Amino acid sequence: MIKEVFFDIETKKIFEDIEGNNPADLGISIISVYVREVDNYFSEISGQMYSFWEEDFPLMWAKFSNADRIIGFNSLHFDVPAMAPLAPFDFKKLNHFDIMDHVKNALDFRVGLGAIAEQTLGHTKIDHGLNAVKYWAEHTKESLAKLKKYCEADVQVTKEVYDFGMKNKQLKFKDKWNTVRTFPVDFSYPIKVEEPQLGLF
Repeated sequence: MIKEVFFDIETKKIFEDIEGNNPADLGISIISVYVREVDNYFSEISGQMYSFWEEDFPLMWAKFSNADRIIGFNSLHFDVPAMAPLAPFDFKKLNHFDIMDHVKNALDFRVGLGAIAEQTLGHTKIDHGLNAVKYWAEHTKESLAKLKKYCEADVQVTKEVYDFGMKNKQLKFKDKWNTVRTFPVDFSYPIKVEEPQLGLF
């Protein structure tokens, strides 16, 4: 059985609101996490979405424990450094898998999650990150519900993009000439090499 965790964060501020470019200084409003088990053929056996507001973060960290892979989009450069100072353990040392890094390695440039999802899946993100900051600032029951829905939808799209790449070994996006381009990705797990057992004699 393989445990995979997908996650995404929304922040209270944007970089224009702070000095410097440290994601940890933006503050986190909500974190959504999808925890699942897949079989050895990477078919999903079970899965559940969770969302955590700031006061609930202590209940969240256990969701990441013992994960074979923790999957995000631009997570190693944004989500992980934002979350790391809050974690009760070294969050950076877990088994992180950043889809963005694999996209950049394949193309030599970055493409956003929404652009990839639109061409690969036929649907995309339901909202914009700037609105997530606005929803937090409004802080009404309705705006916080929109924020939670947006964060969970981003996790869902991340999962669908990952599953497509895992199964088809390719993703798609539309370039600046409005041409749909397909590019290869390899999301496979590293092959585990069994250590040879030494005989007693």
